[in-house]
Amino acid sequence: MSLFKNIETTISTFNVENISQERKETLQPLIDFIQAKVNAKQDIRINFICTHNSRRSHLSQVWAQTLAYHFNIEKVFCYSGGTEATALFPVVAETLKNTGFEIETLSENKNPVYSIKYTNNAHPIIGFSKKLDAAFNPTSEFAAIMTCSQADGGCPFIAGAEKRIPITFEDPKTFDGTPQQAEKYNERSIQIATELYYVYSQINA
Repeated sequence: MSLFKNIETTISTFNVENISQERKETLQPLIDFIQAKVNAKQDIRINFICTHNSRRSHLSQVWAQTLAYHFNIEKVFCYSGGTEATALFPVVAETLKNTGFEIETLSENKNPVYSIKYTNNAHPIIGFSKKLDAAFNPTSEFAAIMTCSQADGGCPFIAGAEKRIPITFEDPKTFDGTPQQAEKYNERSIQIATELYYVYSQINA
């Protein structure tokens, strides 16, 4: 089964030529981690970590899972977590919805739970804010991807992680409540997706 049409259309616009050499070097440890797991025919677990698990870590988790499917790289399991739990910021869900993801709110409270689908028959991504060591997340044999500089600086050690890889992104939260909010969230989403597209494009499966 292919991805939803609007997601495929978005992916077709990605331009990896815009990724700098310096940034490619930042992404290389993740490429190496995935390739080693593919070579060993092992499960690939990736936990994207940010301070509040509300914005960048969720965008990274969703795109990483979606693009693994796009590239037909099997046994990829993506997670996200924070140094504290808050809530998935609603504009993140809206940004993904506008890109073509089907999003359903499974429970409404201070920390809503979302079902995020990228194709008809694959298991949906379950999106909600949680601490990085929550029971929902893996306890060992995973790569910890630090998506914000605050979490990167504040968590020098991630228990159970095979690899700890800083790949930080600027926080779109800066634009909350401004006229540029939707544009900047989409911009960050596309940056994250494009860089993860590049990562998977380097994998010899």
